[in-house]
Amino acid sequence: MTSVAYCALASFALLAAGEETYAEAHRQTAETGRPLVVLVSADWCPACHVMQQTVIPEARRRGLLRKVAFAIVNYDREQELAVQLTEHGPIPQVVMYRRTASGWRMWRLIGSHSIEAFEQFIHQGLESASTPAAAKQGASFR
Repeated sequence: MTSVAYCALASFALLAAGEETYAEAHRQTAETGRPLVVLVSADWCPACHVMQQTVIPEARRRGLLRKVAFAIVNYDREQELAVQLTEHGPIPQVVMYRRTASGWRMWRLIGSHSIEAFEQFIHQGLESASTPAAAKQGASFR
């Protein structure tokens, strides 16, 4: 199988599994105003596998990802975007962007976390009108 065919097949498999691309999640955020949540991970990262194979499926089951525009960015396949999202930080990293009355806010969850910590992170971003300690005011996204 050629690398192009493999990439196309992998992309189809991700979409069939309910994974959204960054471009699609970004479009949803622009259209609906829902927060943009991106998991930046890599195939070689054991902690990333925990997030992708345990936490994210449970978050889907609990309905958490219906409240946000969600995407997974693979560090190796989309390195420029991954570096921009993580600001050269470690992975796995979950980044949430939310438009507020005072501009865009950004929250980060770094490392592998439990479903409870991930759920708290999502709810904090959805409900918080004030800047949590981990938020950066005025952050932009592409």
